[in-house]
Amino acid sequence: MVIIALLIGLTVVLGVLGAMQLAPNRPRAVSQRLSELRRLGYASATAEQSGRQDRRAHFELFLRRLGSKVDASAKDAAEIRQRLVQAGYRGQTAPAVFWGVRLFLTASLGFCMLAIGAASGAEPSSLLLRGLAAAGLGWVMPSFYVGRKQKKRKLQIQKALPDALDLLVVCVEAGLGLNQALVRVSEEIRHVSTEMSEELILVNLEIRAGAERSQALRNLAERTGVDDVRALTAILIQTDRFGTSVSTALRTQADTMRTKRRQRAEEAAAKTTIKLIPPLVFCVFPAIFTVILGPAAIQIYRVLVTGEGFG
Repeated sequence: MVIIALLIGLTVVLGVLGAMQLAPNRPRAVSQRLSELRRLGYASATAEQSGRQDRRAHFELFLRRLGSKVDASAKDAAEIRQRLVQAGYRGQTAPAVFWGVRLFLTASLGFCMLAIGAASGAEPSSLLLRGLAAAGLGWVMPSFYVGRKQKKRKLQIQKALPDALDLLVVCVEAGLGLNQALVRVSEEIRHVSTEMSEELILVNLEIRAGAERSQALRNLAERTGVDDVRALTAILIQTDRFGTSVSTALRTQADTMRTKRRQRAEEAAAKTTIKLIPPLVFCVFPAIFTVILGPAAIQIYRVLVTGEGFG
């Protein structure tokens, strides 16, 4: 039986190999044509992507030119610049693009609402109110979007700061200098928080470019706008100025950050009870009252109004 099984297996293997040899090979011309088609497809996709990038660049140039016509005061310009940086828009043309988006949305939404109202035959007073409301919405939307981005980015940095500080303590106590420790932490923290990694990379780039470490740390606090980062940079600047132990200061600050994180978690847990009251009052309690008191109300109605219960 074993010999028969071996013969059958050998026959099957030889048959497969023979079929592979007898199968017609793909002509070289066909292979070349397929490769050309793949290259053409890649080229067309690349051209389409470059076309989209060109259109985006032209539109951004239009917005920048439109926003550059706005003559904002120095105080407003500095405030908007700081908000944009804290939201993650660090480009030199970001304020001009921001004002351009504001003006473009204001004009386009107002015009669209006027056109829709005129097409629907609305009254002039109602048409004017709709146009003003749409224009006001277009003016407020960019500021609201930047504010949301700024708040979200601050929250991400605040959440990642204790972990980054723990890594910084480990690196400094292992023998690395503060600059090398910042480089190492920026590489390791990238998997946890991209925002924190980018900020630490900017600090390292500023130091390499010749800026003083104290000034680079102050710029970090201004870019992030997080109070915990401000406290950390102030401690590092004082440590650098007075020559005290960096590892001791960092360990103390790391303990403080962990305590603050635990307190924030306890505060969020304590607020949960208060936040559950509106859903309970407006969603859960009406359904419970309907199920419990519904049959009793129907019975009372039958007794008092129709008199069915007296029979």
